[in-house]
Amino acid sequence: MNTLEAFNTNVRKALQKKLAIKNINAVPKIDKVIVAIGIGSLATRKSLKDFDEFEKVITKITGQKSRVLKSKKAISNFKLREGLPVMLQTTLRKQRAYDFLDRFMKLVMPRLRDFSGFTEKNFDGQWNFNVWLPNYNIFPELSLDDTATPMGLQITIVTTTKNNSHAKALLEGLWFIFR
Repeated sequence: MNTLEAFNTNVRKALQKKLAIKNINAVPKIDKVIVAIGIGSLATRKSLKDFDEFEKVITKITGQKSRVLKSKKAISNFKLREGLPVMLQTTLRKQRAYDFLDRFMKLVMPRLRDFSGFTEKNFDGQWNFNVWLPNYNIFPELSLDDTATPMGLQITIVTTTKNNSHAKALLEGLWFIFR
């Protein structure tokens, strides 16, 4: 049984009871997962203009090719010009999103040193959950050769709920640990 089927059969019904929602279709679920690596500081360097290494890393982590986001306006304090690459991003939906979250919570987070749970401060104003990892080399898909230049990784989990308590209950159902 894959992760999406397990969610639909087990977690969704438990959430319906816990949140006292009458309609099963109104139960919150994961809309998408956005995985991004910021490359803005590397774009201004003369030596590194090719981001193939980071594209390969994000492809190995997510199983999906990333796209390059470019800056919309120039910021002189950051030596950033309009149109320079700033971020590599990929969006996971449906089955891939649930599989990624399953691997993330069961394989990656136990490898993180001194992890005692997420805080509720990770929720933004729109009931999305944001996680920032200082280094992406804790993913088991990557070898030592893949992590020549360590970078941070931003993971945003977009839910279909309309309040933080429902989003927190959804993530707890997906094996997230909160303090």
